[in-house]
Amino acid sequence: MPLTFDDLLARARSLPRGGRRAILGIAGSPGAGKSTLAGHLVRELNETGEPWAAHVPMDGFHLADAELDRLGRRDRKGAPDTFDAAGYAALLRRLREEADGGEEAEGDTVYAPGFERELEQPIAGAVPVPPSARLVVTEGNYLLLESGAWARVRSRLDEVWFCEPAETERVRRLVARHERFGKSPEDAVAWALGSDQRNADLVAASRDRADLVVPEGAVPLTRP
Repeated sequence: MPLTFDDLLARARSLPRGGRRAILGIAGSPGAGKSTLAGHLVRELNETGEPWAAHVPMDGFHLADAELDRLGRRDRKGAPDTFDAAGYAALLRRLREEADGGEEAEGDTVYAPGFERELEQPIAGAVPVPPSARLVVTEGNYLLLESGAWARVRSRLDEVWFCEPAETERVRRLVARHERFGKSPEDAVAWALGSDQRNADLVAASRDRADLVVPEGAVPLTRP
């Protein structure tokens, strides 16, 4: 039987066990539908009662453009070394320790950074994770990388799913997204087939480290 969204929803709901918070990672190349899947999962899991699930995107750990300019990396924004990978790994540790009686004070809301696509900049303290959240869904390109500080991420996730749509559809979505946020059609295609494609090839090489590969048909087509 083909994997369905209901299958994914049931699997996500089963991850928290024994009163502890679980963290689900959703990985995949740019344009693979990671944030769309995460958004639908969290919305469905939070349909009744207080927030049971929270969505924490990796994109909040983009380095600011001013820092990318200083480092000379602005022209390849989105590559692994244009993120604060160590900061992201530290947040994942805090999200688990705070819920599991670690050094952090129990009962506090944890604030994660978000990413404003219209500005193309990270925004501090934009994503609240309340104490009631038993599942944190985090998504991003590089959750399965084994290099540098990214290697700390995988051990802090209970499961990682890998979104794998058809390649032509992934590129089409990516170009459309770039156009939606201000790039000309020509620049959108150039970025998708240039910098984004180099990153996509790197991400694809990490696919075998995922717990589950999610095909295109299991991800709802529209954003929640």
